[in-house]
Amino acid sequence: MKNLKMFLFKFVFISLMVALSMKGSGINLEDLQNFFIHNLETITLLSFPLLFLLTIYMLSRPKPVYLVDFSCYLPPSHLKVSVKTLMEHARRAREAGMCWKNKENDHLVEFQQKILERSGLGQETCIPEGLQCFPLQQGMAASRKETEEVIFGALDNLFRNTGVKPGEIGILVVNSSTFNPTPSLASMIVNKYKLRDNIKSLNLGGMGCSAGVIAIDVAKGLLQVHRNTYAIVVSTENITQNLYLGKNKSMLVTNCLFRVGGAAILLSNRSRDRARAKYELLHTVRIHTGSDDRSFECATQEEDEDGIIGVTLTKNLPMVAARTLKINIATLGPLVLPLKEKLAFFVTFLKKKYFRPELKNYTPDFKLAFEHFCIHAGGRALIDELEKNLKLSPLHVEASRMTLHRFGNTSSSSIWYELAYTEAKGRMKEGDRIWQIALGSGFKCNSSVWVALRNAKPSVNNPWEDCMDRYPVEIDI
Repeated sequence: MKNLKMFLFKFVFISLMVALSMKGSGINLEDLQNFFIHNLETITLLSFPLLFLLTIYMLSRPKPVYLVDFSCYLPPSHLKVSVKTLMEHARRAREAGMCWKNKENDHLVEFQQKILERSGLGQETCIPEGLQCFPLQQGMAASRKETEEVIFGALDNLFRNTGVKPGEIGILVVNSSTFNPTPSLASMIVNKYKLRDNIKSLNLGGMGCSAGVIAIDVAKGLLQVHRNTYAIVVSTENITQNLYLGKNKSMLVTNCLFRVGGAAILLSNRSRDRARAKYELLHTVRIHTGSDDRSFECATQEEDEDGIIGVTLTKNLPMVAARTLKINIATLGPLVLPLKEKLAFFVTFLKKKYFRPELKNYTPDFKLAFEHFCIHAGGRALIDELEKNLKLSPLHVEASRMTLHRFGNTSSSSIWYELAYTEAKGRMKEGDRIWQIALGSGFKCNSSVWVALRNAKPSVNNPWEDCMDRYPVEIDI
């Protein structure tokens, strides 16, 4: 509708300008007709190069990428656990001799309880079945079961809601950071849904919580090459295999934050899908500072001193995250900010570089560029820091805080639970711009920018539909 209005405006404006020019110059329609008749051959010859250039432009210009719909996995209610239940599981595992056996390790249980109480997570986050039984089931079979339930649950709902058949999918991109079995998760999906044998499939591993945006960017690139097709992006993380039962406090933090979750996203480059698509992809910005040792080592999966595998978070993490975010913002700003903000940023940069080195960096007002912010729900501290640095209001970060509270840190899929929250609240209006931003190991900070093509309503089985009346909630820290 907005494009049609713009076309009509341009048509009327150009027609008016032509009419005024003719009147001012004294030229009438008969003069124009005679000119074309007497110069037909010349005009025809000149038209061929113009038509050729126009054809080249039409064929080479980037194809729009539309988000037709997306689906977030809603775990069954029997997987919900409260903080109290989690601590009971921890004590039971200890009594069974699975971890923290000695009396001197009492502080490790207390440490995790403090983290949980201050984390911003609520009483209904979900952990997989393998971690709710005794003895714990952390083997390959239990890990596969969790991942299959998440991925197939999200995809089944996506296919039902869109009416797209699996055989129509031409591109598949799957990301899971720490669980990457053979055959791959992408192959698992191909086998389950009997996708066609010429499908372009990729499986992204080890790329952390920002891999969801990377997967969108990869799919976007493939959609520019393979015309008139659908792409599916699946983002998830496995919890079963990654529970840490050692004594390293840094590695215990992930136990307290990560929970079951996943999302499936249907993209299209077919022009006819614009009529039903919810969003159009405007920009993706990927920043990777892994060439710096501190960035590379700040979040690492490794063995502790007892040979138990976990993810180490170093003290450099906050500094590295802030620096990588700064680079991402500096790259994204010129693409999305209004001219006034660009000039203010440039003037401050010149003053700081040549005249006043002590001057603080200018932080652009991104509220002028976006109506909605989907900040990766990595933890309360991360959301707090971005809210402060970007000068956002509590409403701007509400989707992130409520996602962390209801679902926990679902890794790369958290930004989709946040978008689903915004839709469920009825806040997504035509023309609204959305900034999805995620940070992850490596170290990476990635952004995707979307524009709403219509007033987006929540799809069937939106993950928030059973609890939307209770949110937002007050979070006591």
